[in-house]
Formats: sequence, structure tokens, C-alpha cells
Amino acid sequence: MRVLPTVLAAALLAAAGAVSAAAQQPQQLDEVVVTGERAGPGLWHVHGGPAKGELWIVASVSPLPKDMTWHSRQLETVLDSTNQVLVAKPVEIGIARALWLMMTQRSLLLAGKGKKLKDDLPPDLYRRFAVQRARFTDDPDKWEKYRPIIASIFLEEEALHRIGLSTRLDLAEEVRSLARKHHVRIEEFKIGGMRDLLDALKTLPPATENKCVAASLATLEGGLPRLIERAKAWATGNVERIQSLPEPAEVAACRAAITMESASGNLYDQLRRTWLANMKQHLQQSGVTLAVVSMDMLLERNGFVDALRASGYTVDAPGVPST
Repeated sequence: MRVLPTVLAAALLAAAGAVSAAAQQPQQLDEVVVTGERAGPGLWHVHGGPAKGELWIVASVSPLPKDMTWHSRQLETVLDSTNQVLVAKPVEIGIARALWLMMTQRSLLLAGKGKKLKDDLPPDLYRRFAVQRARFTDDPDKWEKYRPIIASIFLEEEALHRIGLSTRLDLAEEVRSLARKHHVRIEEFKIGGMRDLLDALKTLPPATENKCVAASLATLEGGLPRLIERAKAWATGNVERIQSLPEPAEVAACRAAITMESASGNLYDQLRRTWLANMKQHLQQSGVTLAVVSMDMLLERNGFVDALRASGYTVDAPGVPST
């Protein structure tokens, strides 16, 4: 499950406190083995049609191998002729803000007053959660004080750590650093702030929250090999392999429920609309723009590739010569 955590996880983890240290219980899971310098997929090139300028797209995925270092020579070559780098402004929470959240918004992060996780989850989901918690930790009460969506984020982060994956590699920040090195202007646009994230939590219906917990559990129960293969495919630039790894049905159900029923869906739609508008705006300007975009949003049905092509632009996939 990556939709809600992609938008909320970093902020929620900070607000809820530091992620618990990994337990030392030995596991039999195979770790992803991708070390050393990796370039990831090549760049998508958008041009032609109504474009006055050019757009190059770096596609990011999460999670990625935790020991991997990233270095794209193609990206550095493109940066030599790039006028600006386009990135979404990250949601940042300082210590003071996190403390304020814990004091004033505890109800959004924790189980109801006098309740525990087992009281908030349907019995079947709680049993599944307990099995996965025992699989990845040796604390039978870990995360009991949190509401279901928060507890599932913590559990998923723990599982990813155990198999050698991490959500910590921020490609947008890496590209920012390279842009500064190449003296390229950085343009950031804001999608939403903490208030939007809190509103998303406030309006998340219990039924939708349970669907997303079920999606997270489905990932832990049988989807971790897919995440490992996806991370390896990204590291080696194998886009076809990434596209051949469909999401579990539970993940699609979570995404659909979020999009239709809650403020977080509006936030996700806002992210897509704002990204597309910014890319088109820069294509209408002369010069070259480099953007860091989610691989999922880029390649999903009616995603950015489909939308840009429908608007008359030519979109060359990595490895395809520009025409």
C-alpha cells in the first residue's frame, strides 16, 4: 500500500514519534541485494506538438534498496542544458510542530480514548495484523495505542526495513542537490500542508481506513516479493519489468476508496492536477525543464504519459530515440 503513505507517511511518522527501532528477532526473509551505484531508469522526454520547450522526466518509486547509491550520468548530461528543475515542495514538520500535533491532535493519530488497536479493527483484520506483527517484531503489544492506518504504516515500515528496502531515499532531494551543483534554478510548487494532511485523516471513513489496512496486510502477506522485484527493476532501469508487476487487488481497492470518499483523495487528485498543469506550463515556455515525478502517476492508466500524449505532445520512453 503506497498511495496514502506516499502522501501522508513522512508527516505522520514524524508526528507520531520516531519509528521504533528494529527488533532483533531473526527472520527467514530474503533481503533485496542491490548495492553500489545505480542509475535507475532513463529519462522520459516530452516534446513536439504544442510544446515550445522540452521536458525531461525522472521517475521515482518507493521503496528502494536501502543500501543503494544513486547516480544517473544521463541526468547530469541533461542538467548541463537544463533551465530549471521542477519538484513538489516536501511537507516538513519541525520538532515544535510535531509536539503541537501530539498535544492537540492526538485523536487523529491514536486509538480512541480507552481503546486499543484491537478495539478499532474488525476481528479478522486484527488477527491478520497480529500475525504480521509477530512476524516482524517480538512485542505482542507494539503499536496497540495507534489508530489502524497509523499502526499499519509503522508495521509496513518495519517490514520494509527487514527485507532491505527503505522509503528514505528521496530522489527529489538528490536531484535538487545535483541542480545546485550544476547551477540550475529549482522551482518548487506546493501541493498541500499539514492542515490538508490533518483534514485527510479527519475525514477518512472507517470503512476506507480498513480497506487500506487490508491492502497493507496483503502486501505484507504476499506482496513483499513484488516490492523487492520492483525495487531491483527500478535500480537496473527495467521499466518493462516494473509494468509487469501489477498491484494486489486490495491496493487498488484502497486507492479507489481514498480517491472517491475522503479528503485524502482530493489531495491525491490535487497532486495529479497540479503536476500536470505545471508540466504543461513549462512545455509552453522555451527552454528545457527537468521534473521528478512518481513512476506510478507517470505510467498508470490515464496517468501523465497518457495525458501528455492526449494533449498532442510526443513522449519518448527511456531508450527510445527522440523523433
